[in-house]
Amino acid sequence: MKTSNRNSLLFTFLSLTLLLTFLVNISFGQVAIPLKEVFTSLFGGQAEKETWEYIIMNFRLPKAITATLVGIGLSISGLLMQTLFRNPLAGPYVLGLSSGSSLGVAFVILGAGILPAVFSQFLLSSYGIILASCLGSLLVLLLILIVSQRLRDTMSILIVGLMFSSFTSAIVSVFSYFSTAEQLQKYTFWSMGSLGNLSWQNIIVLGIAVTIGLFLSLLTLKALDALLLGENYAKSMGLNLKKSRYTIIFATSILAGSITAFAGPIAFVGLAVPHLSKLIFQTSNHKTLFWSTILVGAIIMLFCDTVSQMPSFDFTLPINAITSIIGAPVVIWLIVKRKNRIV
Repeated sequence: MKTSNRNSLLFTFLSLTLLLTFLVNISFGQVAIPLKEVFTSLFGGQAEKETWEYIIMNFRLPKAITATLVGIGLSISGLLMQTLFRNPLAGPYVLGLSSGSSLGVAFVILGAGILPAVFSQFLLSSYGIILASCLGSLLVLLLILIVSQRLRDTMSILIVGLMFSSFTSAIVSVFSYFSTAEQLQKYTFWSMGSLGNLSWQNIIVLGIAVTIGLFLSLLTLKALDALLLGENYAKSMGLNLKKSRYTIIFATSILAGSITAFAGPIAFVGLAVPHLSKLIFQTSNHKTLFWSTILVGAIIMLFCDTVSQMPSFDFTLPINAITSIIGAPVVIWLIVKRKNRIV
């Protein structure tokens, strides 16, 4: 079978799988809703029961859309970082963006007690936490861009990002040491990630941010293909390495930063999905990998969210726990098989 025909079949299969996973995600939960009723409600009809209609439109659909955006954004971020640093274990948070967001949220949740009551009340609201997370991620991004102007080696930027991550984690630890049990519990819940707390307004903002990040990523596809063969080869092909590097870093920052702000730090999805895409399509061409990573990332995130809802049970597991349980074995398997496949 020709490669183009094989890819077309794979894309068709993944698209149908994504649609099915999306519908199943909305159907499952503490209240089981038949797939037929979900399909009817989403495509212009009215569900048989008003309660089902209310649950679908106000709880399940926003959560499913959030899961799709998170899966897409983190997976593309991981693909960009793995190619830029030519490191199969690089993820969307390798530049320290997640740690920057965590620092901002830690300052709000763990350090709000030192602020006047008027400020602490706003900062402890959902909007305050989102704002703090965005500012923390933006601060780390600005520091990375400033430092990268003085560095020519991409690997040096990776090391700087890891150092920023360690530095911010240390500050969070200091905040934690002086915090109350209630503050620590609230921060821990945020760090576990959540897909179900966003309003439609929040989802629109997140969708715009992810769309901008994806558009910037599309502009870098040729540069990513060239970078696979090394920076010297990319320069010989006439690639403006500095401009491409900035675009890739900025796209990753928008995607990973906005997702962390709205959904918390979600682990392993951005690390594992690009490898799964490469394994499924057996290619290193980023035009193919870009769209396949979008589909696989959305499917994996929806699947993890469905598992976390534990159908027929009265509790929901933290999404971060599920992505780690599923993602960690995948990453271990990829490391073991690394010599026998194309990275």
